Amino acid sequence: MRVTRPMLALSGAVAILALAGCGSGGEHEAAAVPEAVTGSLEHIAAQAECEPNMQTDADTIRQAICKKGKEKYVLATFATDRGQREWLNGAKDYGGYYLVGRKWVAVGQEKTVLALQGTLGGTMEEGSEHMNPGGSHNRGGHHG
Repeated sequence: MRVTRPMLALSGAVAILALAGCGSGGEHEAAAVPEAVTGSLEHIAAQAECEPNMQTDADTIRQAICKKGKEKYVLATFATDRGQREWLNGAKDYGGYYLVGRKWVAVGQEKTVLALQGTLGGTMEEGSEHMNPGGSHNRGGHHG
């Protein structure tokens, strides 16, 4: 596998997941989701009322840590749709919850990402069932 900037940025997402710990909020009813926001990392962060702590500022990806109350999450923007999808495909191996918009992703605990969805829009995606014990698609429990 070749190491790319998006793959290096993945380490920031993994670190924030480790800081946030695993969270299982159970089943959630879908609320009305607004149309997904678009724009720069700063614009999306402003919509989420976050003052971004920049971690990566490269041509292909920009990544920051944001806070929502006591919870931390990663907000990343991508230069291309393909770069975003490649990053997501790699990141999902580490579990976690992902709010996905056009050329941006927010990564954090399930409750944090669901709350952001009400502001930013986007689609909720879940990482690997092996890293998300108790996640919605892991109803049989974690078998290790």
